Amino acid sequence: MALAARALWPGGRALAWGLGRRPPPGLLVQGQASFAGAAGGPGPAATARKGSPRLLGAAALALGGALGLYHTARWHLRAQDLRAELSAVQLSLSGRLQLTLYQYKTCPFCSKVRAFLDFHALPYQVVEVNPVRKAEIKFSSYRKVPILLAQEGDNLQQLNDSSVIISALKTHLVSGQSLEDIITYYPPMKAMNDQGKEVTEFCNKYWLMLDEKEAQRMYGGKEARTEEMKWRQWADDWLVHLISPNVYRTPAEALASFDYIVREGKFGVVEGALAKYMGAAAMYVISKRLKRRHHLQDDVREDLYEAANKWVAAVGKDRPFMGGQKPNLADLAVYGVLRVMEGLEAFDDLMRHTRIQPWYLRVEKAIAEAPR
Repeated sequence: MALAARALWPGGRALAWGLGRRPPPGLLVQGQASFAGAAGGPGPAATARKGSPRLLGAAALALGGALGLYHTARWHLRAQDLRAELSAVQLSLSGRLQLTLYQYKTCPFCSKVRAFLDFHALPYQVVEVNPVRKAEIKFSSYRKVPILLAQEGDNLQQLNDSSVIISALKTHLVSGQSLEDIITYYPPMKAMNDQGKEVTEFCNKYWLMLDEKEAQRMYGGKEARTEEMKWRQWADDWLVHLISPNVYRTPAEALASFDYIVREGKFGVVEGALAKYMGAAAMYVISKRLKRRHHLQDDVREDLYEAANKWVAAVGKDRPFMGGQKPNLADLAVYGVLRVMEGLEAFDDLMRHTRIQPWYLRVEKAIAEAPR
């Protein structure tokens, strides 16, 4: 039954003005300068026609306004063209990929990957893995989920680890490099965890492998790139460890959580009944150990609330997402982790007692409205 429990706890600037911002001041000034040049001084025509200053002023105003509107519209249309070209390139790249995601639906790491795929309108098939037998991933020596199989032409690539999957696919969409080359940038490495157990870690997993121009186009500056990486890692290293202690906080919550896991997962009738009751009891006990291991407060809800408010403070009041006008990889990671609690008491408490709900709903809407 401890195995069953893993179902929820697995061990560019050039486009900116085309996205609703004001056009560069220089473009408006050009129209204003035309008006000022025509109306600012008397000139020969004004001297010859002293009796009609209003007519000259109206003509200058019309000319200046027309020039300003022309240049503004021209810039806006060009920005739209650039955005359409970029979207067409990404669509072309994504169309060449056939993706299959092996997952537990209630796993926060798998939910992160789905949030990324859905937001980027990448079509994929889902294979729900039985958390006890894992027969669906018997082809793989890597025994955790998510696993993503990516068919790219004649090449089939296996991508492991949620953050590697996201970084590799985003690198592919932005740079056009082949996944076969990209995955060599994220080599696996054996390491020992705090419990003395050998685990597989992946180097560079929060990095996108872009050249300077691609990175500038995507982030606009080093600060945005560093911020995104920092909070993606925070989602993996801290936020995800708050999920199990909160959804298994009490016997009733543990039973409700496993009822959801069995309903959404891939279990047989008998297997599902055993998982629901025995798994709930086991994870209630294990959640207490997790609370001690991660030094959580007596009421683990407080840690969850603090984490949510910390994230909201990092996003700030002046932007809808950490990524600015649209979610970045950190937004999608935090959203994906929290989404697995939907329908449970812990999620309702989180929405009620923190400031995270407006941001959460904005990300949800952005994913739902992504072009398909």
